[in-house]
Amino acid sequence: MEFEIKERQFLPKDFKVKDWETLKPYFDKLLEEEINSAQDLENWFANLSELEAVVSEDMAWRYIKMTCDTTDEKLAASFEDFVRNIQPHIAPYSDELNKKALSSPYLASVREKEGYNIMIREMEKDVKIFREENIPLETEIASLSQKYGSISGAMDIEYDGQELTLQQAAVKLQATDRELREEIYRKISSRRLEDKEKLDNLFSELVKLRTEVAKNAGFENYRDFMFASMGRFDYSPQDCFDFHESVKSEIVPLLDETAKDRKKKLGLDTLRPWDKAVDSSGKEALEPFNGADDLTDKTIKVFNKLDPFLGDCLVKMVEMKHLDLDSRKGKSPGGYNYPLSETGVPFIFMNATSTLRDMVTLLHEGGHAVHSFLMNDLELNDFKNPPSEVAELASMSMELITLDYWDTFFDNEEDLKRAKTEHLEGIIETLPWVATIDKFQHWIYENPEHSVEERTKAWNDILDDFSDSITDWSGLEKFKDNLWQKQLHLYEVPFYYIEYGMAQLGAVAVWKNYKTDPKKGLDSYMNALKMGYTKSIPEVYEAANIKFDFSKKNISELMNFVKEEMSKL
Repeated sequence: MEFEIKERQFLPKDFKVKDWETLKPYFDKLLEEEINSAQDLENWFANLSELEAVVSEDMAWRYIKMTCDTTDEKLAASFEDFVRNIQPHIAPYSDELNKKALSSPYLASVREKEGYNIMIREMEKDVKIFREENIPLETEIASLSQKYGSISGAMDIEYDGQELTLQQAAVKLQATDRELREEIYRKISSRRLEDKEKLDNLFSELVKLRTEVAKNAGFENYRDFMFASMGRFDYSPQDCFDFHESVKSEIVPLLDETAKDRKKKLGLDTLRPWDKAVDSSGKEALEPFNGADDLTDKTIKVFNKLDPFLGDCLVKMVEMKHLDLDSRKGKSPGGYNYPLSETGVPFIFMNATSTLRDMVTLLHEGGHAVHSFLMNDLELNDFKNPPSEVAELASMSMELITLDYWDTFFDNEEDLKRAKTEHLEGIIETLPWVATIDKFQHWIYENPEHSVEERTKAWNDILDDFSDSITDWSGLEKFKDNLWQKQLHLYEVPFYYIEYGMAQLGAVAVWKNYKTDPKKGLDSYMNALKMGYTKSIPEVYEAANIKFDFSKKNISELMNFVKEEMSKL
């Protein structure tokens, strides 16, 4: 793959972000620069874009290194230094730079160029919600948010003389030995409970600070502030509520069907939470790969079969050592693809053990990575930052359009069939969980003065609405009360979750197109991703030849397609 990092035009080639004093002259230069023509304005935007890309990549590396080793105090201090001593200085400058651009008499002509109208719309929104008094609050929020990773990263259990991370331990929930599953489930859940109060207090403090930010910016609550902040121009909270209702009526009944079928196949009198991950036919867990290198190699092969360009993307990341996939103690939980704005080659972080879910996670994050590569030639940094409704379409579609090549991971037909069935059942389970987390967030920030007890009750009421009625939680209520604390989005990226539901529907539609006409389906998907954020969400979905639609009718049609594909396995 021929891939060139663009040369800097505005900053010195050897410039590195050290502290605010080294950055300030370049922000001042942009603020003071005269703009005497439309071309001057375009050049000014290009210089601002370069500066933002360099700053963004510096912060990215600080975050990546910190999450790869939460026990290293120097790495945590480096990230904290950016959050506390660099970012707060940038915020007021960004506001002034936005105002400078928006007041330019040449803005109207530049706005007509593709992508600029979307970027300018974002700038106008940023100016509208910016408040100087929120800078120290946002700094405190960013600092508190990263404590979640430190607390979670330190969680482990002991089993059979070994210390296991919770991710490693969770693999044993797929064991055929039911007593072992119960033992592991109770150990994991009890370990989470040890930090319940710490995480409750952390979350309560975050809710308080976030609500203060919203009030300062003139919003009734933090939910409304975040809808504005995240640039949700294409849908409203009511659309989210409609999504919740659609999921409840169209998908929750499917959960009951799946749970009844699982209970019957396993021959159980009662279905318990530790019975949900084991293979329903009673077979040992699938192991699609052996270690991170094997996972990487096989994923590259799958991508190559789909399109050689996709495989080349991952090969480039391997060459640049932009993958950290193994699960280990002290590593932050979860998985992510972090775009690197200047380099253009992203970084994938995850906690792989040996499971099907880990395999799918790399396909998912690989979809994000491919998106970064496809956007790399776009003119400005802003164009390469699509909203999460588009970003998650890239990743979730990749999980499905690679299905035909999963035989790379499974060398016998029976295991391949099991893997596909398990993944498609997971789609049916994903949408209710997305609705649960999203509805919970709406309640949290509509009722910011709530007590911990009220929060627990609201959680259970919402969870029950989107769960099957077959699983028996008796005697496990304290664990159920606490389930929400494992969702890092609530702590680190509030209101970033409904996108998974919207994108999952879009991904099923992309897959449906791909099954009908593989070449056309893949081309439409890749062409849509190349747009980055130069078009609105509905326009990008339209380019992929799908609808941005979460009505009952659309959800029902797409789920029927999934069930139809499952019946063919």
